[in-house]
Amino acid sequence: MDLSNLNYAPRSRKKPKRVGRGDASGHGGTSTRGHKGQRSRSGSRIRPGFEGGQMPLQRRIPKRGFHNIFRVEYQAVNLGSIQKLSLDTVTPEVMAEKRLIRKRNLPVKILGTGEIDRAVEVHAHGFSQSAKEKIEKAGGKAITLASQHKGQAARRQANKGQAAKRPSTEGQAAKEQALPAENSSADQSTALPGQSDKTTL
Repeated sequence: MDLSNLNYAPRSRKKPKRVGRGDASGHGGTSTRGHKGQRSRSGSRIRPGFEGGQMPLQRRIPKRGFHNIFRVEYQAVNLGSIQKLSLDTVTPEVMAEKRLIRKRNLPVKILGTGEIDRAVEVHAHGFSQSAKEKIEKAGGKAITLASQHKGQAARRQANKGQAAKRPSTEGQAAKEQALPAENSSADQSTALPGQSDKTTL
């Protein structure tokens, strides 16, 4: 076999259906669309999930639960994994380098699965009660970091507050340009008619 007689495997490729090419093609007449109706017309489109006006499936089935927009997702790290590092200080940066966590932009929580038998200073955004007790019992420290990670709603509210506090540079420039004009008009209005700047003796 060479490039001159190289072919596709049998039945691996199917020719596309060609409609509107006469009765001899097997798809003549109505071109596989049937007689009349919405779907036989050109340009017809029925949106996904539409069932002709009856209650669609996605509305018939019951809905349970909700999506908590304040939820903060933590990356869990067990004490047994920290024990294997053989380090005196463990931070989220170290955990990322050692592949204990995958994402640097998500907070880290230490769980109590496993044992630790030496003093280790662990920095994380959260600790379970059992993990904190085991670390302190071994002579180490469990230091809780301030978390900058918030839920969707909290981030949205914070962004709105910052936008409200931020002064508008265009508004300030317009006010500064308007002040000299107002002062000059006020000076002109206070001057009496016929009065000039020069005083005559």
